[in-house]
Amino acid sequence: MKPVLIIRTGRAPDAIRARHGDFPHWFRIGARLSRLVQVVDVAAGEALPPPRAVAGALITGSAAMVTERAGWSERTAGWIRDAMDAELPLFGVCYGHQLMAHALGGRVDYLPGGREIGTLPIELLPEAGHDPLVAALPSVFRAHTTHEQSVLEPPPGATVLARSERDPHHLLRYGRHAMSAQFHPEFNADVMRAYIHRKREAMHREGSDPRHVYRQVAPTPVARRLMRVFAHHHGLGPAR
Repeated sequence: MKPVLIIRTGRAPDAIRARHGDFPHWFRIGARLSRLVQVVDVAAGEALPPPRAVAGALITGSAAMVTERAGWSERTAGWIRDAMDAELPLFGVCYGHQLMAHALGGRVDYLPGGREIGTLPIELLPEAGHDPLVAALPSVFRAHTTHEQSVLEPPPGATVLARSERDPHHLLRYGRHAMSAQFHPEFNADVMRAYIHRKREAMHREGSDPRHVYRQVAPTPVARRLMRVFAHHHGLGPAR
Protein backbone atom coordinates (compact mmCIF):
# COMPACT_ATOMS: atom_id res chain seq x y z
CA MET A 1 0.00 0.00 0.00
CA LYS A 2 1.38 3.39 -0.97
CA PRO A 3 1.84 5.84 1.92
CA VAL A 4 0.27 9.25 2.32
CA LEU A 5 2.98 11.89 2.08
CA ILE A 6 3.09 14.82 4.49
CA ILE A 7 5.37 17.46 2.99
CA ARG A 8 6.75 19.35 5.96
CA THR A 9 7.68 22.90 4.96
CA GLY A 10 8.45 24.12 8.49
CA ARG A 11 7.97 23.55 12.18
CA ALA A 12 5.66 25.01 14.78
CA PRO A 13 7.42 27.39 17.23
CA ASP A 14 9.22 25.62 20.05
CA ALA A 15 6.78 26.64 22.80
CA ILE A 16 3.76 25.55 20.76
CA ARG A 17 5.42 22.32 19.65
CA ALA A 18 6.32 21.40 23.23
CA ARG A 19 2.73 21.72 24.39
CA HIS A 20 0.60 20.86 21.37
CA GLY A 21 2.75 18.80 19.02
CA ASP A 22 3.74 19.71 15.47
CA PHE A 23 2.40 19.91 11.93
CA PRO A 24 2.60 16.21 10.96
CA HIS A 25 0.71 15.22 14.12
CA TRP A 26 -2.02 17.81 13.48
CA PHE A 27 -2.37 16.73 9.85
CA ARG A 28 -2.63 13.03 10.74
CA ILE A 29 -5.41 13.77 13.22
CA GLY A 30 -7.14 16.41 11.11
CA ALA A 31 -7.32 14.22 8.01
CA ARG A 32 -7.86 10.99 9.97
CA LEU A 33 -5.33 9.30 7.76
CA SER A 34 -5.82 5.55 7.64
CA ARG A 35 -2.78 4.70 5.51
CA LEU A 36 0.91 4.56 6.37
CA VAL A 37 2.24 8.12 6.58
CA GLN A 38 5.59 9.26 5.22
CA VAL A 39 6.83 12.64 6.46
CA VAL A 40 9.43 14.44 4.34
CA ASP A 41 11.00 17.59 5.79
CA VAL A 42 11.74 19.52 2.61
CA ALA A 43 12.82 22.61 4.57
CA ALA A 44 15.60 20.48 6.08
CA GLY A 45 16.70 19.31 2.64
CA GLU A 46 15.05 15.86 2.62
CA ALA A 47 14.28 14.51 -0.85
CA LEU A 48 10.72 13.89 -1.99
CA PRO A 49 9.74 10.50 -3.45
CA PRO A 50 8.38 10.30 -6.99
CA PRO A 51 4.71 11.36 -7.04
CA ARG A 52 3.63 7.93 -8.30
CA ALA A 53 5.22 6.28 -5.23
CA VAL A 54 2.64 7.82 -2.86
CA ALA A 55 -1.16 7.74 -2.60
CA GLY A 56 -1.52 11.49 -2.04
CA ALA A 57 0.20 14.42 -0.37
CA LEU A 58 -0.64 17.05 2.25
CA ILE A 59 1.55 20.17 2.35
CA THR A 60 1.99 21.96 5.67
CA GLY A 61 2.35 25.54 6.73
CA SER A 62 5.65 27.26 7.50
CA ALA A 63 7.11 30.42 9.00
CA ALA A 64 9.03 30.84 5.72
CA MET A 65 7.81 33.08 2.90
CA VAL A 66 7.17 31.79 -0.60
CA THR A 67 8.58 35.05 -2.01
CA GLU A 68 11.99 34.18 -0.54
CA ARG A 69 12.26 31.56 -3.32
CA ALA A 70 14.39 29.30 -1.13
CA GLY A 71 16.00 26.41 -2.98
CA TRP A 72 14.05 23.75 -1.07
CA SER A 73 10.80 25.63 -1.73
CA GLU A 74 11.40 25.98 -5.46
CA ARG A 75 12.34 22.30 -5.70
CA THR A 76 9.09 21.44 -3.94
CA ALA A 77 7.22 23.67 -6.40
CA GLY A 78 8.71 21.62 -9.22
CA TRP A 79 7.58 18.42 -7.48
CA ILE A 80 4.06 19.87 -7.20
CA ARG A 81 3.97 20.42 -10.97
CA ASP A 82 5.06 16.81 -11.52
CA ALA A 83 2.41 15.62 -9.03
CA MET A 84 -0.27 17.57 -10.89
CA ASP A 85 0.81 15.91 -14.14
CA ALA A 86 0.44 12.54 -12.38
CA GLU A 87 -3.03 13.55 -11.06
CA LEU A 88 -1.91 12.89 -7.48
CA PRO A 89 -4.36 14.01 -4.75
CA LEU A 90 -2.85 17.17 -3.21
CA PHE A 91 -4.06 19.35 -0.34
CA GLY A 92 -2.00 22.38 0.69
CA VAL A 93 -2.46 24.54 3.80
CA CYS A 94 -1.23 28.12 4.37
CA TYR A 95 2.35 27.99 3.04
CA GLY A 96 1.34 24.84 1.19
CA HIS A 97 -1.60 26.76 -0.32
CA GLN A 98 0.65 29.60 -1.43
CA LEU A 99 3.32 27.23 -2.75
CA MET A 100 0.81 25.29 -4.83
CA ALA A 101 -0.52 28.52 -6.32
CA HIS A 102 3.00 29.78 -7.02
CA ALA A 103 4.06 26.46 -8.55
CA LEU A 104 1.11 26.49 -10.92
CA GLY A 105 1.50 30.06 -12.16
CA GLY A 106 -0.20 32.23 -9.55
CA ARG A 107 1.25 35.22 -7.69
CA VAL A 108 2.02 35.24 -3.97
CA ASP A 109 3.00 38.25 -1.88
CA TYR A 110 2.14 40.08 1.33
CA LEU A 111 -1.57 40.41 2.07
CA PRO A 112 -2.60 44.07 1.71
CA GLY A 113 -3.38 45.55 5.11
CA GLY A 114 -1.12 43.20 7.05
CA ARG A 115 -1.46 39.85 8.76
CA GLU A 116 -4.73 37.99 9.12
CA ILE A 117 -4.97 36.09 12.38
CA GLY A 118 -7.71 34.56 14.52
CA THR A 119 -10.93 32.61 14.09
CA LEU A 120 -12.68 34.29 11.16
CA PRO A 121 -15.77 33.77 9.02
CA ILE A 122 -15.07 32.18 5.64
CA GLU A 123 -17.65 32.70 2.90
CA LEU A 124 -18.25 30.24 0.09
CA LEU A 125 -18.44 31.75 -3.39
CA PRO A 126 -21.04 30.75 -6.01
CA GLU A 127 -18.49 28.48 -7.72
CA ALA A 128 -18.41 26.32 -4.58
CA GLY A 129 -21.95 25.14 -5.33
CA HIS A 130 -20.56 22.96 -8.14
CA ASP A 131 -17.67 21.49 -6.17
CA PRO A 132 -18.05 17.84 -5.10
CA LEU A 133 -16.35 18.38 -1.72
CA VAL A 134 -17.40 21.91 -0.82
CA ALA A 135 -20.98 22.22 -2.10
CA ALA A 136 -22.45 20.66 1.04
CA LEU A 137 -20.68 23.06 3.43
CA PRO A 138 -22.55 25.99 5.02
CA SER A 139 -22.34 29.21 3.04
CA VAL A 140 -20.38 30.80 5.91
CA PHE A 141 -18.23 28.92 8.42
CA ARG A 142 -15.46 29.70 10.88
CA ALA A 143 -11.80 28.86 10.35
CA HIS A 144 -8.49 29.53 12.08
CA THR A 145 -6.06 31.81 10.26
CA THR A 146 -2.55 33.14 10.74
CA HIS A 147 -0.60 34.44 7.75
CA GLU A 148 1.18 37.49 6.36
CA GLN A 149 1.48 36.40 2.74
CA SER A 150 -1.37 35.23 0.55
CA VAL A 151 -2.29 34.23 -2.98
CA LEU A 152 -2.85 37.58 -4.68
CA GLU A 153 -3.50 36.10 -8.13
CA PRO A 154 -4.66 32.47 -8.51
CA PRO A 155 -3.07 30.34 -11.23
CA PRO A 156 -4.73 30.22 -14.64
CA GLY A 157 -7.59 27.72 -14.58
CA ALA A 158 -7.87 27.58 -10.78
CA THR A 159 -11.34 27.97 -9.23
CA VAL A 160 -11.73 30.22 -6.19
CA LEU A 161 -14.18 28.57 -3.79
CA ALA A 162 -14.10 30.72 -0.63
CA ARG A 163 -12.93 34.04 0.77
CA SER A 164 -12.62 35.98 4.01
CA GLU A 165 -13.38 39.66 4.43
CA ARG A 166 -9.78 40.59 3.58
CA ASP A 167 -8.42 37.65 1.60
CA PRO A 168 -10.39 36.81 -1.57
CA HIS A 169 -8.57 33.52 -2.23
CA HIS A 170 -8.92 31.36 0.89
CA LEU A 171 -9.82 28.11 -0.87
CA LEU A 172 -8.71 27.08 -4.36
CA ARG A 173 -9.30 24.07 -6.56
CA TYR A 174 -6.78 23.23 -9.28
CA GLY A 175 -8.49 20.23 -10.85
CA ARG A 176 -10.26 17.03 -9.85
CA HIS A 177 -7.59 15.96 -7.36
CA ALA A 178 -5.96 19.13 -5.95
CA MET A 179 -7.12 21.79 -3.49
CA SER A 180 -5.53 24.24 -1.10
CA ALA A 181 -6.67 26.40 1.82
CA GLN A 182 -5.16 29.54 3.26
CA PHE A 183 -6.95 28.88 6.55
CA HIS A 184 -5.82 26.09 8.89
CA PRO A 185 -8.24 23.13 9.01
CA GLU A 186 -5.65 21.21 11.07
CA PHE A 187 -5.64 23.73 13.96
CA ASN A 188 -7.77 23.26 17.04
CA ALA A 189 -8.82 26.19 19.25
CA ASP A 190 -5.95 25.68 21.69
CA VAL A 191 -3.37 25.85 18.90
CA MET A 192 -5.01 29.01 17.54
CA ARG A 193 -4.86 30.64 20.98
CA ALA A 194 -1.20 29.68 21.29
CA TYR A 195 -0.37 31.39 17.98
CA ILE A 196 -2.22 34.56 19.00
CA HIS A 197 -0.38 34.60 22.34
CA ARG A 198 2.94 34.23 20.51
CA LYS A 199 2.13 37.02 18.04
CA ARG A 200 0.60 39.44 20.60
CA GLU A 201 3.46 41.97 20.53
CA ALA A 202 3.54 42.07 16.72
CA MET A 203 -0.23 42.47 16.70
CA HIS A 204 0.01 45.42 19.10
CA ARG A 205 2.60 47.08 16.87
CA GLU A 206 0.34 46.58 13.86
CA GLY A 207 -2.63 48.19 15.58
CA SER A 208 -4.79 45.15 16.36
CA ASP A 209 -6.02 44.02 19.77
CA PRO A 210 -4.72 40.52 20.57
CA ARG A 211 -7.00 40.24 23.60
CA HIS A 212 -10.08 40.77 21.44
CA VAL A 213 -8.80 38.34 18.78
CA TYR A 214 -8.03 35.80 21.52
CA ARG A 215 -11.56 36.07 22.93
CA GLN A 216 -13.03 35.41 19.48
CA VAL A 217 -11.34 32.01 19.12
CA ALA A 218 -13.92 29.23 18.78
CA PRO A 219 -14.15 25.66 17.48
CA THR A 220 -14.09 25.29 13.69
CA PRO A 221 -15.77 21.93 12.98
CA VAL A 222 -16.68 22.73 9.37
CA ALA A 223 -13.17 23.82 8.39
CA ARG A 224 -11.72 20.84 10.20
CA ARG A 225 -14.08 18.48 8.38
CA LEU A 226 -12.88 19.69 4.98
CA MET A 227 -9.52 17.93 5.26
CA ARG A 228 -11.23 14.71 6.40
CA VAL A 229 -13.65 14.90 3.47
CA PHE A 230 -10.75 15.39 1.05
CA ALA A 231 -8.84 12.44 2.52
CA HIS A 232 -11.90 10.17 2.42
CA HIS A 233 -12.84 11.20 -1.12
CA HIS A 234 -9.39 10.22 -2.36
CA GLY A 235 -9.10 7.00 -0.36
CA LEU A 236 -6.57 8.34 2.14
CA GLY A 237 -8.77 8.18 5.25
CA PRO A 238 -11.96 6.64 6.62
CA ALA A 239 -15.48 7.95 6.06
CA ARG A 240 -16.12 11.22 7.85
